[in-house]
Amino acid sequence: MNTLAAYTTVCLLITLDARLIPDNYSKERRALLDEETFTAVGGKLHLNEDETIVNDILMKWKMKELNPSYTNPQHFNFSKHYFSYKNDIENSKVYQIIRRMPKGAVLHVHSSLMLHPDVLVKLTYEKHLYACFADDDLRFYFSEATPDRPCLSKWALVSDLRKSSGDPVAFDSQLKNYFTLYKEDGEDYNFVDINTVWQRFNKVYYTIKSLIAYRPAREKYWTETLKQFYKDNVMYIEVRTGLQDLYELDGSRHDKKYLVEVYKNVTAKFIKKHPDFIGVKLIVTKHRALSIEHVLEALNLTRRLKAEMPDMIAGFDLVGQEDIGRPLTDFLPILSEAKDEINFYLHAGETAWLGTSADENLVDAILLGSKRIGHGYALTKHPSLMSAVMKKDIALEVNVISNVVLSLVHDVRNHPLASYIALGLPVVLSSDDPGAWSAEPVSHDFFVAFMGVASKHADLRLLKQLALNSITYSALEDESKTRLFEVFNKRWDTFVRDVISDECLLDTSVS
Repeated sequence: MNTLAAYTTVCLLITLDARLIPDNYSKERRALLDEETFTAVGGKLHLNEDETIVNDILMKWKMKELNPSYTNPQHFNFSKHYFSYKNDIENSKVYQIIRRMPKGAVLHVHSSLMLHPDVLVKLTYEKHLYACFADDDLRFYFSEATPDRPCLSKWALVSDLRKSSGDPVAFDSQLKNYFTLYKEDGEDYNFVDINTVWQRFNKVYYTIKSLIAYRPAREKYWTETLKQFYKDNVMYIEVRTGLQDLYELDGSRHDKKYLVEVYKNVTAKFIKKHPDFIGVKLIVTKHRALSIEHVLEALNLTRRLKAEMPDMIAGFDLVGQEDIGRPLTDFLPILSEAKDEINFYLHAGETAWLGTSADENLVDAILLGSKRIGHGYALTKHPSLMSAVMKKDIALEVNVISNVVLSLVHDVRNHPLASYIALGLPVVLSSDDPGAWSAEPVSHDFFVAFMGVASKHADLRLLKQLALNSITYSALEDESKTRLFEVFNKRWDTFVRDVISDECLLDTSVS
């Protein structure tokens, strides 16, 4: 047999053999993919008839919005910085569905950075507000007379500055820049290093903190924050707070317990008007860069407040940039001593490094019995720890947009949340500091996670499971948790009916 004939025979055999393979191969392939779907977050949920209709609508829009990205990756928003496409989100039909979806609870947000900067600007119209502009810093203070406080330039009434500017709109626009990292025509944050971003972030934090240290301003701040979260279909919040000392116009100061009472009283008033809002709990925090003595003082405060106001205090956490902060091991003696009295909700692994004290904080968070882990970004690099998280059912509080803005990830398709979802880890989505990047309370995070991080095949089951997880892993007592599930289910049914009846969502040919 010549070479050509032999080659033809082999090709014929390969062709003929290939015809015998597809049936079994296709079944095995389908079985593997089905197993992945079943294992993933939401994979075990069953949709009823109406939910299936909504899912069909959702997925048609998802495919319509995602499919062009495969042939035109230059237009794929989620490979870019959040700031570059933030203003486009509202135009997405997928987002419009997610926006009206009940989210359950938000379990990882920091108290001073929750409110949209547009509303913060409105707070600067309050009477008796002085400002100190010095270099790139801004501080506020409420006082009946010029504050007798340090200022590198001079204190001036904000109302006078606004009036003398000649253009109040431009003045407010400039003021807003101090309340957020987001700039309409700002630089490309993809090229800003993590320490620089954190320095700018801390400036925003201290500016806002100075604005809301005044008791009436804090009350208005919290009322407006509740309105925004409720409008975003959030029904319960757990807030991380260092319990700032509030002051009155005459300069008198309140103790830290007073702020807990402010949260409680303002929230109670809000619930009277919105009875399907369940409430708020606080996670007391201390900065991880501080001394052991300062952290011990905060732990003892948490103990006392938990005993006096158990309905308001969920537990304790250490906050601040992990890469340059003190590791949990520095505080092990006092944390170990307190862990049987106080629930921990510890930040751990909010880093891109491997083999450092920052990612190894995950070890200590697990061993200290943390009820949830804040961020847990580095967990995929620690398979043994990931296994422990699954066995112990420790929820991961994932904050995708925060991780982008604070320079942990640039293309969200590479975010470890994709693996957490695929493996079926106990994940809750949150937003960390949405006000600091002018984001919606949590809908933007749900949208980016659903469209940019999760599988193209991920559907309504994922969204629903993430919302349910936020209730399951909350610090609510059983009775309140049951009520929150009831409220969620009622609002979910309403959401499903609303989507089905919305004619604008039915025709996917409409852009």
